[in-house]
Amino acid sequence: MPDATERLEFRNRDQALRLSERLAQVVARIGRPLAVMHVCGTHEQAIARFGLRGLLPADLDVVMGPGCPVCVTDQPEVDEGVALVRQGVRLATYADMLRVPGTAGSLADARAAGGKIDVVYSIVQAVELARRSTEEIVFFATGFETTAVTTAAVLSGPVPPNFSVLSAHKYIPPAMEIIAETPGCRMEGFLAAGHAATITGWGVFEPFVARHKLPVVVAGFEPLDILAGLIALCEAILAGRQEVINCFPRCVSRDGNRVALDALWRVFRPIGGRWRGIAHVPDGNLRLRDTFSHVDARSRFTIDLASLWEFAPPSLTAACICGDILAGRLTPVDCALFGNRCTPSDPVGACMVSTEGSCRIWHDYGGRNRSGETL
Repeated sequence: MPDATERLEFRNRDQALRLSERLAQVVARIGRPLAVMHVCGTHEQAIARFGLRGLLPADLDVVMGPGCPVCVTDQPEVDEGVALVRQGVRLATYADMLRVPGTAGSLADARAAGGKIDVVYSIVQAVELARRSTEEIVFFATGFETTAVTTAAVLSGPVPPNFSVLSAHKYIPPAMEIIAETPGCRMEGFLAAGHAATITGWGVFEPFVARHKLPVVVAGFEPLDILAGLIALCEAILAGRQEVINCFPRCVSRDGNRVALDALWRVFRPIGGRWRGIAHVPDGNLRLRDTFSHVDARSRFTIDLASLWEFAPPSLTAACICGDILAGRLTPVDCALFGNRCTPSDPVGACMVSTEGSCRIWHDYGGRNRSGETL
């Protein structure tokens, strides 16, 4: 690890090479191939962008799991948004959600057919849109706990009477449970997202470690953060230590942000639900509590999904392997559609839509073998 007296840098090439040599030594001492999983699209972006897989030892497979909230938004959730738009409701959402395929088309298709959809960068913008409008405005809310806390914070205060939320928020820890419990799971440890742990605290992973006897390392997103996190994870595997290791102490504490967490669980309740292509994830979806039904679009509107499903055209999504990619069983290049029929300009699967999707990242940066930027 870099000496504490050295200048604090996170993209230093010489330090990266030293860390990669140390990582190779640890993996060599383990003496066999091993696989670990990270569950964050931002981690995968950094790994691909900076060519970190080119610095990893051959026996270490770093797999991206279900770390893209857009990718795991299930088709019926997209369908709810499409149905509302087709019913004449004005929808506000993030740009990444527009082209995510539903059963009978995407939000982009609904907008092309005349539907009213506004692209916003935050729920605050959606609320401002409602304040300036006499129309009903529904914010299609997606994202993991890091984004859900902003939704909760806004809903904890006053909002316009013509504003409501269609929540497709997700909660990551239960998805890690599903991955670890999958028969034949080859993951020997997990690299957890530092920004999510800033909210939840690293202590949230202690029950997971106790149940599954797998180490978890919380890491940041700069190249040296990731390499240092992988060293800590492989060292724990080598020593047989089942523990949570915080490699992001400049931002993450054991208990996290209590104010944000209190707001999150005051506004939302965890429920089971499907994550696209993966499985039913107990407590993996975040829905508004009954006390917030006045701002819950599912309570305020009758959402007619049957009319969509009855006339849904056949699609290529049956050939899409996004579910296997999100679960870490396959990689983007294992898909016959990847870079051929499925591209960022014409995506078939959700993993090609978002900039945090593994297929999009591998398409943009070259995937497993090509290096990206030079450190």
